[in-house]
Amino acid sequence: MVAAAQDNRLDYLDAVRASALILGIVFHSSLSFLPVYIGWAVMDISTSAVVSAFSLVSHSFRMALFFLVAGFFSHMTFHGKGAKAFLKSRFVRIVIPFAVFWFVLRPLLVSGWIIGAESMQGEADILKGLTLGFASLGQLPAGLFVGTHLWFLYYLTLVTAIALTLRQIVSLYAPLQQKLSGVADSITAWLSRSRFALVVVSIPTASCLWFMGHWGLDTPDKSLAPDLSVFLIYLGFFLFGWMLHRSRGLIEEFARLTWARFALCVIAIAASIILVGYERDTGLEHYTLIKAAYGMSYAVMMWSLIALTIGLFKRFLDRQSGIVRYVADASYWLYLVHLPIVVWLQVAFAELPLHWSLKLVSISAITILLSLVLYDLLVRSTFIGATLNGRRKPRVLFPFGNAVDHARASARL
Repeated sequence: MVAAAQDNRLDYLDAVRASALILGIVFHSSLSFLPVYIGWAVMDISTSAVVSAFSLVSHSFRMALFFLVAGFFSHMTFHGKGAKAFLKSRFVRIVIPFAVFWFVLRPLLVSGWIIGAESMQGEADILKGLTLGFASLGQLPAGLFVGTHLWFLYYLTLVTAIALTLRQIVSLYAPLQQKLSGVADSITAWLSRSRFALVVVSIPTASCLWFMGHWGLDTPDKSLAPDLSVFLIYLGFFLFGWMLHRSRGLIEEFARLTWARFALCVIAIAASIILVGYERDTGLEHYTLIKAAYGMSYAVMMWSLIALTIGLFKRFLDRQSGIVRYVADASYWLYLVHLPIVVWLQVAFAELPLHWSLKLVSISAITILLSLVLYDLLVRSTFIGATLNGRRKPRVLFPFGNAVDHARASARL
């Protein structure tokens, strides 16, 4: 998605970005196994409190991590290729996929919710569900932007525009630009190196969390009007990633691995899992204090998981790898198309007498494998791949088609 130039790729950050998107697939696959119905397409007959803990932890940081890495790569691309090329690439690789995939996937998602609801009440009519799903397009603009997972592209477009606007405003007055840049670099450097950094940066994040609709990080998929609290959190992570690229080595400092950080992360996760149980007990004497403590533990969990994830990938994947680059390239496509596949598989598995863990692994694996096959066959070497990845690339899983693609390319020339 927001990638560095091909000859200047940071493989471990490519892997970080891909892992954040793939974790999102597993996260969505888990939602039918929650022990409390949350309005998801279907609720499985096998549920577990373990899934609740997993969804809480994974949802807390996966998209924030994505926005931080997006900000890092955006600064790299902007200063490596220039403003004009950067804006063109953002439009082609973010705005166009958002618009196209919303209309392509919307009917499939609506049909999945219809079929899932019917399956929980008895037999589901698949053909009827599909018909009603596609008929929903005729109801537009009612329901525009509702119920899709593509909100992240919309927010990524907005935060990128804000970052570029701020940069342009500051650059109009050179002395102010130099002063603000120095201050920003000093703050970023301190946050990257201080042992208290993760706690300090968690304070503004926790402040935004206070205004969420529920305890934790809301998913802003209900309206084109940005949710201010959610938007500020993702804007903050994007700008922090942007600033981390300004000075060489800062991201490594921010993501350094220490036992103290691992301990802080474990404590924050445990506190979040325990405290969230009080969310519905609004009559408690110290409810406000408990909510504040939860918001702070959630924010610390978010920031520490992000820093440790980057640090672990830096430690073990800081080298060129064909597999990592392939998965990184495919991850954008995987995340775009996964949700309809996940929902339909959840409906198919919902009544099977199997343990939830087997179903979760199966749904996640089938979704990823099927999406990879489609990517290699229909996307990677086509104009779709050029749109998503910046250029067409040869197939890997099905290389027999590369000769045909090459012949067609030669014929066009």
